[in-house]
Amino acid sequence: MSDQTGSIESHHLPKGATAETYAPSPEFREQANVTDPSVYWKAAQDPEGYWAEQAQNLQWTKPFSEVLDWTNPPFAKWFQDGELNVASNCLDRHVAAGNGDRVALHFEGEPGDTRTLTYAELTHEVKRAANMLTSLGVAEGDRVAIYMPMIPETVIAMLAVARLGAAHSVVFGGFSAESLRARIDDAEARLVITADGGWRKGRVSALKPTVDDALALNGGGSTVSRVLVVERAGNDVAFDEDRDLWWHREITAFDGEHEAQGFPAENPLFILYTSGTTGKPKGILHTSGGYLTQVSTTHRDVFDLKPDTDVYWCTADIGWITGHSYVVYGPLANGATQVIYEGTPETPDWGRWWSIIQKYGVTIFYTAPTAIRACMKVGRQVPEQYDLSSIRVLGSVGEPINPEAWRWYREVIGAGTAPIVDTWWQTETGAIMISPLPGLTPLKPGSAQVPQPGISVTVVGEDGAPVENGQGGLLVVQRPWPSMVRTIWGDDQRFIDTYWAKFGDRYFAGDGARLDEDGDVWLLGRVDDVMNVSGHRLSTAEIESALVEHHAVAESAVVGADDETTGQAVVAFVILKSQQSILSLDDAEPELKKHVAAQIGAIARPRQIFIVSELPKTRSGKIMRRLLKDAAEGREVGDTTTLADTSVMQTISDRVRSERGD
Repeated sequence: MSDQTGSIESHHLPKGATAETYAPSPEFREQANVTDPSVYWKAAQDPEGYWAEQAQNLQWTKPFSEVLDWTNPPFAKWFQDGELNVASNCLDRHVAAGNGDRVALHFEGEPGDTRTLTYAELTHEVKRAANMLTSLGVAEGDRVAIYMPMIPETVIAMLAVARLGAAHSVVFGGFSAESLRARIDDAEARLVITADGGWRKGRVSALKPTVDDALALNGGGSTVSRVLVVERAGNDVAFDEDRDLWWHREITAFDGEHEAQGFPAENPLFILYTSGTTGKPKGILHTSGGYLTQVSTTHRDVFDLKPDTDVYWCTADIGWITGHSYVVYGPLANGATQVIYEGTPETPDWGRWWSIIQKYGVTIFYTAPTAIRACMKVGRQVPEQYDLSSIRVLGSVGEPINPEAWRWYREVIGAGTAPIVDTWWQTETGAIMISPLPGLTPLKPGSAQVPQPGISVTVVGEDGAPVENGQGGLLVVQRPWPSMVRTIWGDDQRFIDTYWAKFGDRYFAGDGARLDEDGDVWLLGRVDDVMNVSGHRLSTAEIESALVEHHAVAESAVVGADDETTGQAVVAFVILKSQQSILSLDDAEPELKKHVAAQIGAIARPRQIFIVSELPKTRSGKIMRRLLKDAAEGREVGDTTTLADTSVMQTISDRVRSERGD
């Protein structure tokens, strides 16, 4: 990101940026965890004191005396002379406090199988797994690769690794053998934990065969000595008797007695790889004490968690940072009851999510704008068949949520009353950085709004000077925060060059943002998702948001394609709502071009708009815009192995070629 020099110069704020607000209801405010606005200025006056106070909510085996060591920027150390056990903070202490019978996990398998684990049961299983891993030689400082579906054993494996002071590297189950092998090699993992398969869209996705293929690459030599296999799908898999072990057979030899040892607060907890479009993936290193402090604090405050009564559900896969922070560590550290679901929202039909909410009485629901727009496309008649009255807080994560989707989410899923917390953060930040507090913040559709207490974020120009309200620029974090990335695993220089070189001792997030007239933050997407059209810099996210403001549009993706005249041109791919009768296919392109020009300005009018039935997405729901850019520029489409449905991109490519006359 040090080589990213794009700035955001368009002066148009999204429609309704300052006028449309939704204040917390008196009833919600009365019961909220955070209602005193002085929390912000108190934390700003003494951020280290604020985070030290939050850290006291954890259980330390050795108390810390130093909060932050920032003597060698950008390498921060938080609570470094303190010691704790992350897994014990997520499990044992709740049992000791008398909450062993509280449900920790309601598991819903895609085929319909279910399993419920209380805190006592989950603690017992993690202790057994820790004993099993110890017998396989896993110890403090080791790395363990985890390549699993969304099942309870994945959570158990992560916590067992953490309990031993080792670090896990969870690799999303949709990645290819080559991607998996690159991550295993970089982390020098000694053990891989996988499953025979996982259920997805009514079929079993192969996991163990991919591990076999990964370990056979490069002549077969690797740091991995053992592969531990969970039986999930019951399908036949190849088995290397010298290397492979069945989880269910091995674990029977171990009991649930295991004393958790404290480890230094800066002990590595996990490495999570961010995959770039080119080059070696970056191993983002997170440590223990600061990370757990911030994920537990933000989980409690942003979602207004009441662990005695709430049922929380975050739909993210554990293979991504949201799954680490807001499925495993944040909720369990807070003693929450939560739902985990293995499959996709449309299996066996689009009512699946809503039936799960109804079944378990989910009160807090956290998902991605991509998923919300997919549900919008299907129509409100589906969720309206279910009782969603238990929902009291809604959350959004992964990308800026456009105002149209925000309003639909609140009205249809939240009954017009549930506050929506639109959260901005990254793999590198570890935890939520910008978000409303639902009992305190008047909400603005489409805006992440305000930095969390103890977090110092600003928007600056290319010269590093803060911009005024109403202006756009680059998002930077001005001072260290507890859950921040500590380095890129094995490559300190790349860490400096990527995140810190541009502005010195300030972290550059790589995102563009604007401040509205109130000083609230509006995210505009990656700076490398900024187009230069005839010298004007336009955000793809802003144009996408304008398109979805049209009542006929369910979802859109925008890319900048090379253009001989303007340098780059706007090319949009649009999905129309399935039930809409506003636009015909013939009328859609000219009408939507006119709509964008009216919303933003003539300079943003797309050169082309392709009406498509699907967009290329990863299994986590991320739109792969680089593939759309390949298609728009007439190139062969790049690697599609991480797509949930590889046929989608072929269909789009054929459509673009036919319109180009190729």
